[in-house]
Amino acid sequence: MNQGYCSVSISPVRAENRDQSEIVTQLLFGEVVTVQEIATPWAKISSMADGYEGWIDIKHIKKLSDKEVRRWMEGLDYSTDRERLLQTPWGKQWICQGSFVQADATSFNIGNDNFEWLEESTVSFDDMWSCAESYLNTPYLWGGKSPFGIDCSGFTQAVYRFFDINLPRDASQQVLDGAEVDFEDIETGDLAFFHNNKGKITHVGILDDQGHILHASGHVRRDLFTKDGIVHNEHGDITHKLSIIKRW
Repeated sequence: MNQGYCSVSISPVRAENRDQSEIVTQLLFGEVVTVQEIATPWAKISSMADGYEGWIDIKHIKKLSDKEVRRWMEGLDYSTDRERLLQTPWGKQWICQGSFVQADATSFNIGNDNFEWLEESTVSFDDMWSCAESYLNTPYLWGGKSPFGIDCSGFTQAVYRFFDINLPRDASQQVLDGAEVDFEDIETGDLAFFHNNKGKITHVGILDDQGHILHASGHVRRDLFTKDGIVHNEHGDITHKLSIIKRW
């Protein structure tokens, strides 16, 4: 991959290839980059807009050919709306002011991906799962708590807050509250907590009663959930080891 575009609302660009590193700038949706180096799951990029360099999560960019880059950069303009809802090939996604789009068109393409502006300006939630799904494709951001960048515990905290449940900020704090739930008794809205090799709680996600989990890992995504932990939808590996399930 030599060139690509930012496919998430906002992608943090860091000084080093680790989540804890300083954010030096951000990429906005549609912004084209040159990939200088890959150290999976990170890519060192240079923005074609301002030449700024740094490291981003490689899952936040989609590949473009030279021809596709030229076609896109000739036709793009910038969103002047504070936020606007876009239908993407991977679901609905909020786009913020200053994003690289075709703001006056009803739909547009970036490479082979088609996008369509939606009329909705507000979102209402019938239940906790629909609320959680509204965050799908939100990019992972260490310390983030908004639809434009969020971490795993910020995600669960934000969703629960819609239903007047105030969770602590970090997963290691959230796990201390709530009542333990057996795997066989899972209900939609329960939280699953996961530990690292040292037994420390480092991850959390929201469950449904059909064997799925929504969690922030690279971006807010839907994966499979088993007694062993999270099973990645695409490659089938267990990415996080289950520690405990809690209910509020």
